Amino acid sequence: MAQAHDHTSLSLAASSMVLDAERPDGASSAAERPVQFRTHGTDPLSDVLRTVKLTGALFFLVDASFPWGVDVPHADAFSSLILPRAQHIVSYHIILKGAGWASIPGVTSTWFEAGDVLVLPHGDPYAMLSGPGQPPEFDVKATVDFLRGIAAGRLPFVIKEGGGGEPCSEFVCGFLGCDMQPFNPVLSTLPRLLRIKRSHSGREGLLSRLIDLTLAEARQPRVGGEAIRLRLSELVFVEVMRQHLETLPAHETGWLSGLRDPAIGKVLVMLHEQPAYPWTLNELASRACMSRAALAARFTHVVGHAPMQYLTLWRMQIAARLLADSSIKVAAVGREIGYESEAAFSRAFKKTVGVSPAAWRDSAVGTSRS
Repeated sequence: MAQAHDHTSLSLAASSMVLDAERPDGASSAAERPVQFRTHGTDPLSDVLRTVKLTGALFFLVDASFPWGVDVPHADAFSSLILPRAQHIVSYHIILKGAGWASIPGVTSTWFEAGDVLVLPHGDPYAMLSGPGQPPEFDVKATVDFLRGIAAGRLPFVIKEGGGGEPCSEFVCGFLGCDMQPFNPVLSTLPRLLRIKRSHSGREGLLSRLIDLTLAEARQPRVGGEAIRLRLSELVFVEVMRQHLETLPAHETGWLSGLRDPAIGKVLVMLHEQPAYPWTLNELASRACMSRAALAARFTHVVGHAPMQYLTLWRMQIAARLLADSSIKVAAVGREIGYESEAAFSRAFKKTVGVSPAAWRDSAVGTSRS
């Protein structure tokens, strides 16, 4: 059974000050307490992926001969087999050779070809087929059995499937674990099936090198090889997201689009660099060289949340990760993100997340033990 790779260390990217705009009773002002914690830096994408605990689960290569096809059930059907402690499973497929069709029930089928990347960010059931409408070689039950076997180490890195005919296809399959609750801004704004088309600009060099390194590791098995492959799968996903960011149309909205927008990107950097600083809309607008109204309207349109709402969600995601991964007392977690009063922090957390900090921690501990 594949185990969770808890290589992420979480030291908070926060000063110890709470928002002026929503300071609850019992929270201290910026002048009353010194800054105690340093930030992770000014890279919001890395900040999010670290805090939502992106973790490799499975990574393998499929060598498929015509006709081939697989039906993958909803991630809930196999998440406990491949990464028991993960809140959520993301799958992605990098097409190295050949072509085919991918589909989600209720969504139009999508053609893909060599060089494309398919991302299934929301755990939906899906099918990958050499031809539209054909019966899959692996139905849902067979797919779950296959994933159980590969997670247990009973199957090789290179998987052969299909009917033995031409044309042949090759694709790398990656399955990752991460948090979706209380807030994952990267995944929450992605479509159900994301196809990143092959780039003709030569910018895919790093992705190719990562895949080549993975294949080299598989061809010459060595001690620690599985750990390296799983970490490479995480790096591959990050590079896929960077390529997606670079190829987004100018009119596209979503969190990644916000990073690319000069003004909104600057605001996101500031919020992630100091999530507990007492930001106000006035100060954010001033630093972004925009009016309050213009910033609020553009940030909401592009990112999907108003600036101060986004900041609240992100601060609670930081708190949720601390509660799940440490034995720090609830009051100390509250102080870590700026709340002097445990009661004030608990009210804010429950209002945003839907459960109390203690209940969130109990749920996380229960999942870990099971």
